[in-house]
Amino acid sequence: MNFFDHQENARRQSRWIVLSFIGITALIVLAVNLVVLAIFAGQAVPDQTLGAALSSADFLSSQSGLIAMSSGSTAGVIGLASMGKILSLRQGGGKVAQSMGGTLVTPDTKDPLRRRLYNVVEEIAIASGINVPEVYVLENEPAINAFAAGYTNSDAAVAVTQGTLEKLNRSELQGVIAHEFSHIFNGDMRINIRMMGVIFGILVIAIIGRKFLQSRRYAVSSSRDNSAAAIMGIGLALTAIGYIGLFFARWMKSALSRQREYLADASSVQFTRDPDGIAGALKKIAAYGHSSYLKQDPEEVSHMLFSAGFRGTLFATHPPLKQRILRVQKDFKAEEIEALAKKLRAQEQREHTEAMRAQAENEAKPKTAISGASFDVNAWVQNIGNPDLGRILAAAVLTAELPSALHSAAHSIEWAPEVVFYTLMDPNQELRELQLRVIQQYAGDISEQRVSHLLATNQLPLPEQRLPLIEMCLPVLKRRPFEDIERLLNIIEQLVSIDGRIDSFEYCLSRLVSQTLTESRAPAASVSYGKKRIADCVPEISTAMSILAAHGQMDLGSQGIQNAQSAYRAGMSVLDIHHTNLVFSNEWQIELDQALEKLDELKPNEKLHLVNALSATINADQQVVTVEQELLRAMCALIHVPLPLIKTTKAD
Repeated sequence: MNFFDHQENARRQSRWIVLSFIGITALIVLAVNLVVLAIFAGQAVPDQTLGAALSSADFLSSQSGLIAMSSGSTAGVIGLASMGKILSLRQGGGKVAQSMGGTLVTPDTKDPLRRRLYNVVEEIAIASGINVPEVYVLENEPAINAFAAGYTNSDAAVAVTQGTLEKLNRSELQGVIAHEFSHIFNGDMRINIRMMGVIFGILVIAIIGRKFLQSRRYAVSSSRDNSAAAIMGIGLALTAIGYIGLFFARWMKSALSRQREYLADASSVQFTRDPDGIAGALKKIAAYGHSSYLKQDPEEVSHMLFSAGFRGTLFATHPPLKQRILRVQKDFKAEEIEALAKKLRAQEQREHTEAMRAQAENEAKPKTAISGASFDVNAWVQNIGNPDLGRILAAAVLTAELPSALHSAAHSIEWAPEVVFYTLMDPNQELRELQLRVIQQYAGDISEQRVSHLLATNQLPLPEQRLPLIEMCLPVLKRRPFEDIERLLNIIEQLVSIDGRIDSFEYCLSRLVSQTLTESRAPAASVSYGKKRIADCVPEISTAMSILAAHGQMDLGSQGIQNAQSAYRAGMSVLDIHHTNLVFSNEWQIELDQALEKLDELKPNEKLHLVNALSATINADQQVVTVEQELLRAMCALIHVPLPLIKTTKAD
């Protein structure tokens, strides 16, 4: 299964959740109606038995208004409670992490364990081609556990417990984070938030029943009014019905979650190419005595956790630890757990000391690049949502090669806007002076001085360094006030238009920043796929393919046009579309925006075919230049497909 299959599967499972929710709600409505009718039958037809009254068409017809009111009230309460819960989480994954007591980890943290955590998250994100998610630590949780939450890649958050930081080495931590990234890629986060809403909506019925019981507890003993007993009966019935419905909802949640956990474990191994990493984390949980259980009530997020959040097997949201280990390590023996437990008890203090040195060890790692010069389209597409170890190492090398001051500035909430402006600085001195005046006019003297300082202390970034720098800045930019973000987007537009044209990087930067910051403000409103097919979008595909093919050529003379035409045809042939001529105009940014807006509505597996075709276009000459990578990165981001890191073979 690839990224697009997982997206399609997530869409089907979302539909299954909705249908199951409707089914459970219908059964609850039916049960409540029976309880209400049973109570009123005793008063309306006292001379008939309960069964006879409920089976009487005349009685049911006479109570149609009551049935309608009862059905509407019950369904309305469940639906509104569910929607209310989901809407309360619309701020994204950070809201869920904060509700669990999570503390935000900032990129400039000085704590070595948190620095290591942020490095791991950032490396996998850059290698995967998605925005770096917010990172949280549950400081008061000594257990080994983690979760990912959010609606989309733009508002995702990854949270780990303090125990995860202290008890796992870097390889094991990387396995856990890769497991959580799988949930991000495979669409599990949106499913998880919907499950939280479904379960809360059903639980509300039981809560209402309990309120009835509490309100009439003393009234029954002091009142001789039979209505008090009736209300007590309704309270008992609602409580019972609510908890029975909750039973089935939790069973549904646990069944779904167990399958997704197996998938995430397998994806973690694909990410890291190191089964010992995630297996080691699972073994440590077992060796510490199932130490994944949280102190805070984990019921709401139990299906989102890396491992079981509480003791119990009836509604187990995760498969048994030994089964999970066997899936990733075929030669695993149960005796290893006991041996590891003894070793951990003896080495716990040393493990903590080693963790404190993790930052220094990471910086001392040899700088290894992705091996091989050719660009394998099929392997690259399969890496969407599953970046291999080579790409993760390449991302680590790319970030390590940045000057330390520039690296720190990109992670600073005060300096991040200036780093964005710095990446847009023109090599031409005169144009750069005009850009600095724009910054001074719209952002102020301090901002202009910061950009000037970055220019004075650093060379202009290399083409392959610009996108990673922007991706580092995005997490802290999302934390700035909305008015700052609007001003930032306006300044970006001013800077890129200084020379009267917009190149591929400027287009990529403006669209990535705009999409990320906009979606992070309203994550629930964003949709990652639609229902359209390739055949519905042929003109838009031709536009996108033409623009990508033309940008891959340094010279649009006769030979360049021939090469662009050849690349265009290579891409269109993958889709079996027989357009023979590419079309390219000076208004390509507007045309591409319009085309991508419609292409974003493609079904997941249709997007797979489109990405295959776009990849074939840039690889038609067996070389990927930076301008092609930047433009393809923007195009894929705007249709909600994370683009893995590509090793360019030629600089433009």
